[in-house]
Amino acid sequence: MNTGMSVKKKPTRRRKTEMNMTEGPLLGKIVRYSIPLILTGILSLLYNAADLIVVGNFAGSEALAAVSSTGSLNTLIVNALMGLSIGSSVIAAQHFGAREEEDVKRVLHTSVITAFFGGFIIMAVGLLLSRTFLVWMDTDAAVLDNAALYMKIIFLGAPANLVYNYCASILRASGDTKRPLIFLSLSGIVNVLLNLLLVIVFHMSVAGVAIATIVSQYLSALLILLYLSRQEGALRFSFQDLHFDKETFKRIILVGVPCVVQGSLFSISNVMIQSSINGFGSVVIAGNGAGSNIEGFVYTSMHAVYQAALTFTGQNFGAKKPDRVLKTLGASLLVVVLVWGIVGGAALLFREPLVSLYVDADDPNFSAVVASGVERMGYVCTFYFLCGIMDVLVGCLRGMGKSLGPAIVSLLGACGLRIIWIFTIFRYFFEHRPGEAIGILYLSYPVSWIITGLVQLVMCIFAYRQFRKRVDRMRLEAM
Repeated sequence: MNTGMSVKKKPTRRRKTEMNMTEGPLLGKIVRYSIPLILTGILSLLYNAADLIVVGNFAGSEALAAVSSTGSLNTLIVNALMGLSIGSSVIAAQHFGAREEEDVKRVLHTSVITAFFGGFIIMAVGLLLSRTFLVWMDTDAAVLDNAALYMKIIFLGAPANLVYNYCASILRASGDTKRPLIFLSLSGIVNVLLNLLLVIVFHMSVAGVAIATIVSQYLSALLILLYLSRQEGALRFSFQDLHFDKETFKRIILVGVPCVVQGSLFSISNVMIQSSINGFGSVVIAGNGAGSNIEGFVYTSMHAVYQAALTFTGQNFGAKKPDRVLKTLGASLLVVVLVWGIVGGAALLFREPLVSLYVDADDPNFSAVVASGVERMGYVCTFYFLCGIMDVLVGCLRGMGKSLGPAIVSLLGACGLRIIWIFTIFRYFFEHRPGEAIGILYLSYPVSWIITGLVQLVMCIFAYRQFRKRVDRMRLEAM
């Protein structure tokens, strides 16, 4: 007999590794969630830093410039599909918050299939067009061959890179940030050891650091799949259960594609900035690469708080708790500024000796490379907290399922402004006051963060009000 009552889905049981984000104090939980993510991000960057340090000290500043010149382009192509993992994370977090186990399983298996095939697409693009892209970026002819070789080898690891990151995003959606840290730690040790072996012992230079990177990526992907295959319940991965669920994929796409657009647009603007930097020669390229790599430690630490904001917002959005969404935003903003103060402050305080690590002291360009790296950090790292605030606002918007808006704002605010800046203000200084041109180029970063962040704040306020009204209406209807 039909009673007219809806049948509730069987709720998932919380595992010991999961975190209850929908109840209890938020600030401490956000900190505990973020710390393993910060360490994971720092370890990931240490691998890249190891590439730069080893190649810079044992293969020379031109080899360092070759690796450095590929950074923004590498990020652009990988982000073309990595953004979809944010869609997986948001949808999984919302289902975790609503305690819907079967839906989480569908997200997991659909995400693995998406990552695997997406990785092969990225690999093919990278192998075929790496050199062409580098030529378009006006990469210095002295480093072009090595840069193209490095990129082609790196893109061989794209399938593993995507599979690991998609699976890790779903683990994090459950509140588990420790397991990805463990897997990355183990693969990172392999990366560093192979760096030293292939570059110092076998003298493989740029190719050696690239091979070490992709070996570590395949190891981390294997470790996370083995771990998930031994789980029970929502997070159990099985090849027998692999199924591409169209409806789940559509939901991932709705959140993920705007993230792809936003990430790609940021990367395109960074590619244009890198292209402008490439015009200053190998010394500035190397210094910029070293300074940017150090800043990456600050950014990835703040980005961990963005991930926390996204996940906590997503779970409480799924649990229909608007008050906790607002508290998540406030706590995350506080934490991200504190993280910048600690990590960014240390990076700025010790920027000269840190940049020096990337260059052989006997290199004839040592002083010039260090000075170039220090100059970049003075302009960019000093204002990095603005980027952290902007990212937290975006994380909360995405956690509430609002993904298209941030992408449009990034297009008009950050990316559009940087491109206009390059073709107007920077070009003027480059042609008429070249001694100040590089500093003017770096100023495009904080200016774009301020403008974009203010617009994201307004959007976040409107999204929260819509969410609260919807929940209040649902409660009235249920009375």
